Amino acid sequence: MTEISLIQILLANIALLAGACLQGVAGYGIGTLSAPLMFLVSPLLVPGPLVLNAVLLTIMMLIRNRASLSFRQVRFAIGGDVVGTVLAGMTLAVVSSQAFGLIFGGLILTAVALSVAGLRPTLTPRNSVIAGAASGYMGTITAVGGPPIALIYQNELGPLVRANMSAFFLFASIASTIALVVSGHLGMRELMLFVVTFPGVLAGFLLSGLLVNRVPFGGLRPIILGIAAVAGAAAAIRGIWTYW
Repeated sequence: MTEISLIQILLANIALLAGACLQGVAGYGIGTLSAPLMFLVSPLLVPGPLVLNAVLLTIMMLIRNRASLSFRQVRFAIGGDVVGTVLAGMTLAVVSSQAFGLIFGGLILTAVALSVAGLRPTLTPRNSVIAGAASGYMGTITAVGGPPIALIYQNELGPLVRANMSAFFLFASIASTIALVVSGHLGMRELMLFVVTFPGVLAGFLLSGLLVNRVPFGGLRPIILGIAAVAGAAAAIRGIWTYW
């Protein structure tokens, strides 16, 4: 793994620890916080290694919150995710590596904009399908699929949010993994990077179990979105510089 240094692996683990801890507390966040930071550490770390980490994190979260799961509500979002993931796979199959950074940064900034737009859609089947499709598209390309789904769950109780979003993200992450394999963006290199970065996810998940009822997510939200916005803008600028 000569393309990435030990320092970069350490930085990626720290970013994943913070993101996994956030997701364990709030129901989402590993993509919003970790993905733009990991892209700046090395573009090789996204989306493949991060999506694989998200699969295991959502399995652990679903087991922890399984008592609050309501599959009847989350099934519509899963249906939408299938459409979004297929479209994302088609995009990745034709986009150049030079353009990827620009697309990545643009979608990160879109995710931040959705989070701060003040939209308050209700949890209906139609809105779930739309949010699921947007999440599937953004999550496959950038590993940041949380904001669209978070919008429709923002008025629900914490245990339901963590359980239903974990169920959705588990399906979405698996679907994204398949799309990445088919489009040629997930191979042995990405698997190795996943293995060396998973310790950060595991540590973050365990830490979240201690903080889930103690940390007010509302107070952290502006900081998280600020970090994502700066990193997303940097990724977009990096993409423009590389593209031109």
